[in-house]
Amino acid sequence: MTRGRRATAPLESFVATLKKELVHYEQYRTRTEARHSLIEYIEVFYNRVRRHSALNDQPPTHFAEAA
Repeated sequence: MTRGRRATAPLESFVATLKKELVHYEQYRTRTEARHSLIEYIEVFYNRVRRHSALNDQPPTHFAEAA
């Protein structure tokens, strides 16, 4: 595996999760609607609520509070 491919692995994992948890279940009528849905998912759910394996399966907010 080349260095460039390893650098993109976290992004590829995130995009796969995004598609699996959100995009495949939605039908967007406009790009604006899709953009708002993606921003809400990332800012509200993914960054604050979703459990992350790298954080001992805790949401980032709980992990930060425990630190």
